[in-house]
Amino acid sequence: MIEHPPRLPPYRLVILDFDGTLADSARWVLAALNDVAGTYGFRPVGAAEAAMLRGLDNRAVIRHLGLPFWKLPSIARHMRARMAAESDRIHLFPGAGDALRDLSAAGVTLAIVSSNAEVTVRRILGPELASLVARLECGTSLFGKARRFRRVLRDLGVAPAEAIAIGDEARDIEAARAAGIDAGAVTWGYATAALLATRQPAVTFGRMEELGPCLLGTASAPGNRLVLQP
Repeated sequence: MIEHPPRLPPYRLVILDFDGTLADSARWVLAALNDVAGTYGFRPVGAAEAAMLRGLDNRAVIRHLGLPFWKLPSIARHMRARMAAESDRIHLFPGAGDALRDLSAAGVTLAIVSSNAEVTVRRILGPELASLVARLECGTSLFGKARRFRRVLRDLGVAPAEAIAIGDEARDIEAARAAGIDAGAVTWGYATAALLATRQPAVTFGRMEELGPCLLGTASAPGNRLVLQP
């Protein structure tokens, strides 16, 4: 007997990460970080080493680079300011706009929680797509997403069981779990599929085109990637 993959539950709210999930910014981030490595006292990273670091979670990456945690807020502020100035160099992944349109047209409430600046997120999205997003929570600290998720749920009046947060890093999954909501992971961003699997997201997407149909229940979740939590 052929076993068909189950469908995801219907969600009223889909919370999306931005960089690495909707926006293809990885190369820009690596180049910008290398530019300021000397200023903030950590090692620049080559392409081969960057590929290796994709298999480590954020805390392990920070330790590997020898970066003091107390410097993270300063680096984050610098990166937000620089990306705002260079946002014309960063674009959405192909299909991201269609996924947002499909979800919004079906009545799903959309939110974005990001460490990036709101002005940058809006500029890269463009006015049309930004208008589809009910809530933008920006300027989030590296490990501060759980609190922002809870704020979005509260302000939009959505129960945790009716929401899913989707991101490209292990910390996104951890934050969703801490906030009591389902986590979805995408493999086209920063972290490797193997690392994401260790955090056991509710579902892992390998292609942007899967987002809309699977979240809306018009297609089964990716059969070889679905992990339903009890």
